[in-house]
Amino acid sequence: MINIEQLVLQAKRDGASDIHIICGLPPKYRKDGNIENMSNDPCTYEDCMEMAHELAGNEYDRFDSWGELDSADTFAGNRCRIHIFKQQGIPSLALRILREEIPDVEKLGLPPAVLSLTNLHKGIVLVTGETGSGKSTTLAALMDRINHTRKCHIVTLEDPVEYLYKPDLCAINQREVGKDTKSFSEGLRASLREDPDVILIGEMRDRDTIETAITAAETGHLVFGTLHTGSASDAVDRIVQVFPADSQTQIRLQLSMTLCAVLTQQLVARKGGGRALAAEYMAVTDAIRNLIRSGNTPQIANAIATSAAIGGQTMDQALVKLVRSGAITRDTALHYAKEPDYVKKNAI
Repeated sequence: MINIEQLVLQAKRDGASDIHIICGLPPKYRKDGNIENMSNDPCTYEDCMEMAHELAGNEYDRFDSWGELDSADTFAGNRCRIHIFKQQGIPSLALRILREEIPDVEKLGLPPAVLSLTNLHKGIVLVTGETGSGKSTTLAALMDRINHTRKCHIVTLEDPVEYLYKPDLCAINQREVGKDTKSFSEGLRASLREDPDVILIGEMRDRDTIETAITAAETGHLVFGTLHTGSASDAVDRIVQVFPADSQTQIRLQLSMTLCAVLTQQLVARKGGGRALAAEYMAVTDAIRNLIRSGNTPQIANAIATSAAIGGQTMDQALVKLVRSGAITRDTALHYAKEPDYVKKNAI
């Protein structure tokens, strides 16, 4: 039988982020962004079935019916996010290894201006990026900073609950979609009756959730959410385009008044192994509000590039800084650049 505890220990020791179990293949993990074998012994059909029963537990019938199941658990003393799914009728596993402790937000390599977001009292803050770019870790670090510095009520909506907070100055309720509430949108609507100061939405994935998030911000709540977009301007467009054309002008107006900041992350190969965080940061200024209202989102990148005085930076500026600090190579920066000519000219 597959021993999940041993696999997690091995992955932690080797600095891997994800474990993959697939019938007929050896257990694999993602290390420095690449998929590698953990052993030479392939997983059998019996291994995969036993793993699914063990990890799904009382939820196995639901998994068997739906074909996928999300959860979280602790193995070898480490919190992990679990996704069991079927492929060709056979269970497979993708397991994300989370940090053992919620990291200090100052140690993540984020733009310094991001720290000020924990002092906000209302509005929307978006953390965006592709899957595996560290969004959950950043949000957990921001929530934990609020937990230790402010006396307020935090409500989170997660799928599944990943990091577990230890309440300090804050009262904290962590609600899991599928267990504690039916959906992000229903949980978010309910949260407005739960006297929250801060609301964390694990994923703003549909119109109802986005619309309620905007309403929550308009009524004086601080809302943190995530999107799978590669830039601040893409995040604005994604939100607006969820709505029908005849509503988009109104949504742009509401978003321009409620959006406070967008942080976009990606993890890039670090010199000598490991990965470095590159982050675009947009603090919403009057100029950017006007661009959002008017629909001129292609101009947002230029506005960010000239906002260094308030801590703003584009993704390309972040990559150039990493090259100049010696953290990544010039070739790596060019691979991830939005405008390679800018990186070629400045990454020296």
